Amino acid sequence: MTIQQNISLKPYNTFRLEATARFFVEINSVEELKSILQNPDYQSIDKLFLGGGSNILLTKNYEGLVVKINLKGIHKVFEDNSHIHIQAGAGEVWHELVMYCVENQYAGMENLSLIPGTVGAAPMQNIGAYGVEIKDIFEELQALNLETLEIETFKLSDCHFGYRESVFKHQFKGKYVITSVTFKLNKVPVYKVAYGDIQKTLEEMGVKSLSIKAVSDAVISIRKSKLPDPAEIGNSGSFFKNPEIPKVQYEDLKARFENIPSYPINETTVKVPAGWLIEQAGWKGFRDGQIGVHARQALVLVNYGGGTGEQIKALSAKVQASVLEKFGISLSAEVNFI
Repeated sequence: MTIQQNISLKPYNTFRLEATARFFVEINSVEELKSILQNPDYQSIDKLFLGGGSNILLTKNYEGLVVKINLKGIHKVFEDNSHIHIQAGAGEVWHELVMYCVENQYAGMENLSLIPGTVGAAPMQNIGAYGVEIKDIFEELQALNLETLEIETFKLSDCHFGYRESVFKHQFKGKYVITSVTFKLNKVPVYKVAYGDIQKTLEEMGVKSLSIKAVSDAVISIRKSKLPDPAEIGNSGSFFKNPEIPKVQYEDLKARFENIPSYPINETTVKVPAGWLIEQAGWKGFRDGQIGVHARQALVLVNYGGGTGEQIKALSAKVQASVLEKFGISLSAEVNFI
């Protein structure tokens, strides 16, 4: 375990933004994590715990210690006639875990294929796609208490999962580091193909009989067709959450914008696609120098190379103001500003 100084964070964030960490260390075990936290030279400085860097916007250099979490390992912890419980280290690449489950016929994760990031970040955001969220397959997680340096276990009810929300984004923010997550997966698949273009894509692929792999392949195909590859264009995937609004407000909007799409949440609330709102506000394909709004998916802000976090932050604020003015809807960022 080597602590480095003045390290570029460009390789460690999917926006590919240039920023420097005053101190930087990569952690490969819980013991190393505890060791760095107990090191008197670094106890009093700010710390940023980093996974895949897919959900952060670096707006300036980081003057504290960046701790890159590389905790690895995937293994079975429990199995019965219906389910199998798989535990994965927080540093495992999310999509690689999904592919592991698809290959082994463990059902439940296939709709979450190709989401960027690491396992440890997944429950923090309650990541989701195409009708499935982490909470639907979550069993428990282990996290290091940064004050006591003890590993604690959090069950489903402890995490208070909501739409891109969890307890780790609020009252426990900055108090724990997730070290592993255990998922409860199905031996007999329960396919969810009604959301988005999955069914249409399956038909285009010529799929006659559903399988875990077929659903995963369809999701990957859809994501590749709509979302830019962070290896080619800097981005963090969806920059904004899809807003949830009162049904009364939605009905008023529908009277003025008859094509406005929605997904019912309950009897009184509906979800409206943020990408549609941004596109209707005229931002899709917008470019200002080296930053912009993606041409195929207005929900994605991009760094074409050489852009800064401050520029992207300013663009996001303009998008939010525009949508608020046109629709009366406030957009919230999924991305964490650093």
